[in-house]
Amino acid sequence: MKLTRRRALALTAGGIGLAALGGGGYTAYLYSSAKVDTIGEIDFTNALHIPPVQDGQIDNVGNRVFDLQMKPGSRRFKDGDDTATWGFNGDFLGPTLRARRGETVKVNVRNSLPETSSVHWHGMHVPAAMDGGPHQSIAPTDTWSPEWTIDQPAATLWYHPHPHGATGRHVYQGLSGLFIIDDDEEEALDLPRGYGSNDIPLIVQDKKFTSDNQFDDDPGMLSQNGVLGDEILVNGTHSPYLDVHHDRVRLRILNGSGARFFNFGFSDDRPFQVIASDGGLLERPHATRRLQLSPGERAELVVELEAGRETVLRSYPPELHVDFIDARPHGGHDAFDVLQLRTAATVSSTAAVPDVLTDPIVVDTTEVAATRTFELSGFTVNGQVMDMNRIDFGVAANSVEIWEVRNVDSWVHNFHVHDVQFQVLSVGGQPPQGHMAGWKDTVQVYNGSPVRVAMRFGDLSDPNLPYMYHCHILYHEDQGLMGQFVVLGDGEEIGTVPYSDTGHDHGLAKASSTPDS
Repeated sequence: MKLTRRRALALTAGGIGLAALGGGGYTAYLYSSAKVDTIGEIDFTNALHIPPVQDGQIDNVGNRVFDLQMKPGSRRFKDGDDTATWGFNGDFLGPTLRARRGETVKVNVRNSLPETSSVHWHGMHVPAAMDGGPHQSIAPTDTWSPEWTIDQPAATLWYHPHPHGATGRHVYQGLSGLFIIDDDEEEALDLPRGYGSNDIPLIVQDKKFTSDNQFDDDPGMLSQNGVLGDEILVNGTHSPYLDVHHDRVRLRILNGSGARFFNFGFSDDRPFQVIASDGGLLERPHATRRLQLSPGERAELVVELEAGRETVLRSYPPELHVDFIDARPHGGHDAFDVLQLRTAATVSSTAAVPDVLTDPIVVDTTEVAATRTFELSGFTVNGQVMDMNRIDFGVAANSVEIWEVRNVDSWVHNFHVHDVQFQVLSVGGQPPQGHMAGWKDTVQVYNGSPVRVAMRFGDLSDPNLPYMYHCHILYHEDQGLMGQFVVLGDGEEIGTVPYSDTGHDHGLAKASSTPDS
């Protein structure tokens, strides 16, 4: 019988020792040392960095214009050597872009990195040519200038690179930022909205550091997911604390990690209210003590705080729905202290969260154009690895489809779809709970619990340039767990992907791309 890595772990855990496994003792050591628990071990010595807001400039035709530059840098995250990093407009991460529904935005993205990259607007409804996926690559010294009109509700979205086969590494080096959409409906609600004071962005990422403080991107022998770090950065801050001067605080949380699932709660187990998911407000606030987010997911919560008290935002061991052997290498036993909240002796009073936040979240499924099944296994979707030259299918513009996503192996997966926000109809045959009931673009998918989602595709058709669907565990995506589809208007048929391996012809003719002078 072939001694696979998983079987070696199982035999070792069952008591068969070094002699039987021919090295199983080392495997057992790796397995036992894979658990991470920083509860009570963090000093919280650094004030939380708040990413600056970039509102952009209004040009002569009324468009809101942003400027982003991807570039190398370095930062001292902790004592010792500086860490080599990449960032947008700085050494690590990027500014929070902010715009309103109905505005036309343009983003000038200059690539000052030593290699080709791209920038994807995660969660945004955009034309395929502006999506920033692997077909919209930006060569070194080039500038890409996508332009689109924002047509979706207020939400906390984000942007990050999406180069084919290298997304995980580019994100791990520091290339991420938030993109907040505002609208009249959300602003009419009495919610905390003082950015950086009682409305706090939190980009939560796990990292591993080498002995000289460089990012360690070695996934390790036991990992099936890529890098699982043993230290946490929040907005690029190591061991962070936040001074709070309000009795209620809104936390906009992004799981910006490449592989780790976080199960957020507070050290004193206090309840909080989830008010928004990936694509915007929930119909009603959801009271809970735990909020689990997989890579790429976002949620907004409001927590009540008491004057003169401290509490710690934690990540408790996530519920991965795998057996004991598979849980450890997927981070299923890990726990972290994430951020300390220090409430001042005197605080400002904030209104309670409204009982109703928005209209019911419903996709009309009375007329469904197609129902599709996606089986996730290893690094494949429906048995196929990603092929940049293959469009897997086309969907009709202005149509509704139902997709059923199944995890058919023992690994942990999630599923992200570009261009649309979808409604989760069921998880394992049961109605979705909590933030899963809101608008979603990324969803956790467990073995034995198929996820059914409904989505309406808009009128942004393009027969040649595709959108992606993929696992947002970035190592899985980079290894091939991704496919692509096009949106077809009346009379359109699937065309030919304008892709070349040179990295210079990925559909950029439909956006503006110019070399730097």
